[in-house]
Amino acid sequence: MLAGKRILLIIGGGIAAFKSLDLIRRLRERGATVVPVLTKAAEEFVTPLSASALSAEKVYRDLFDLTDEAEMGHIELSRAADLVVVAPATADLMGKMAGGLANDLASTLLMATDKPVLIAPAMNVRMWQHPATQRNIATLKEDGILFVGPNEGNMACGEFGLGRMAEPLEIVAAVEAAIADGPLRGKHMLVTSGPTHEPIDPVRYIANRSSGAQGTAIATALSALGAEVTFVTGPADVARPQGVRVVEVQTAREMLAAVQAALPADGAVFAAAVADWRMAKAVDMKIKKDGKGSLPVLEFAENPDILATVSQMKKGRPALVVGFAAETDDVVKNATAKRKRKGCDWIVANDVSPETGIMGGAENAVVVITSDGVEEWPRMGKDQVATRLAAAMVQALE
Repeated sequence: MLAGKRILLIIGGGIAAFKSLDLIRRLRERGATVVPVLTKAAEEFVTPLSASALSAEKVYRDLFDLTDEAEMGHIELSRAADLVVVAPATADLMGKMAGGLANDLASTLLMATDKPVLIAPAMNVRMWQHPATQRNIATLKEDGILFVGPNEGNMACGEFGLGRMAEPLEIVAAVEAAIADGPLRGKHMLVTSGPTHEPIDPVRYIANRSSGAQGTAIATALSALGAEVTFVTGPADVARPQGVRVVEVQTAREMLAAVQAALPADGAVFAAAVADWRMAKAVDMKIKKDGKGSLPVLEFAENPDILATVSQMKKGRPALVVGFAAETDDVVKNATAKRKRKGCDWIVANDVSPETGIMGGAENAVVVITSDGVEEWPRMGKDQVATRLAAAMVQALE
């Protein structure tokens, strides 16, 4: 997928810079040309010689290098690439990008480029959580900057948390998605996935057995076809897809808010298993037994219907809205009624009875219900279901 592609790799100054050397190797294995740019701080962690040896390309370092300007000026350098990757993207670099600063070669290239930019943040967990960093992240996302990571884990400083740079193969996947020249190039797709957790008290919640595997596979398949994907997920078990914008939520109301914030979209797939009810009033202390055998009374309220809300939008509705129906009996009948009731274009229905092993399993057996009728697909892996569904969506959106 990367054969013939040119990647401008800006290496920021952080301990994670050592991973960028492996990233160069991984990208070149896939046929990409990688042109490294080192910040002054990056040279404290990796040498220009090592980056040049691995990339087999000249390494650029100085904004005011007269030789470099004569051979290829920074403006041309920034535009000769198919994609600009910043890995690691430090808090300082992200701040410069968000503020429009251009006081060194790296920041000037980022200001001058007319190509997509993908960043892999890496910093201390407190720096990542700092309000200034979070403001910068919001600004960069609004500007169309693509993100991969950060991940959670142990850090070189001895702390644990969110801030580790994504692994090289994760970044490669995000690069492939970012420059995919597929039939969904230029389209924005929205996917929801996983369960929602509706709190009863601080330690208990209402949920279901959804693993999030099918929604994750759909997001990955759509991204592979060139789409820009916003992935809104509840607390699912599976790893998040790479190369897409991930929005983490807990409750149905949070998921609805995230979906509305992500619109407009060309297409939307609602694969999340959203809890139908929540506690009318969750308590802030653990509910305890009274020792007399009496049972607590739980009062429920109905959650918002995310699929129906989007399907019935008067303005800004996605051109194609796909819902999911998890049934345990009369699958086609119930799902057909659900499609009409919700107002969506397609319903992907499946039998999630315990004996099928589908909910939480690796395979799925679905029935796709549209205005044209009912199409039953054979049982197959969830990745295969996702690939087939994504291909069908391409045809519908042409």
